[in-house]
Amino acid sequence: MSEPTLFEKIIAGEIPADVVYEDELCFCFRDISPQAPVHLLLIPKKPIVRIAAATTEDQATLGHMMTKVGEIARAEGFAEAGFRTVINNGAHGGEAVPHLHLHILAGRQMQWPPG
Repeated sequence: MSEPTLFEKIIAGEIPADVVYEDELCFCFRDISPQAPVHLLLIPKKPIVRIAAATTEDQATLGHMMTKVGEIARAEGFAEAGFRTVINNGAHGGEAVPHLHLHILAGRQMQWPPG
């Protein structure tokens, strides 16, 4: 069995995190290296390496996570002003941790195209 990822250790409580939301399928916490005034990470509790590795078995979890984004944005007070969600995939996509994670960025004007 492989070594647990950083995010698996956070979910297990082995590494502390500023938790914003948690349920049976997903976990949301503040990024320790924020790229915007609000920078949250929403991760599935089931280890999915990356979005390109997701299967049809993951559809319910992924759909659940997508609906939670808006719920979290409303609860945190930035839904009305707007926000950006980002999923990095692989080295060229900027993926740093091999556990699917959705970045939720808010609190400033986002630029296009992203860098």
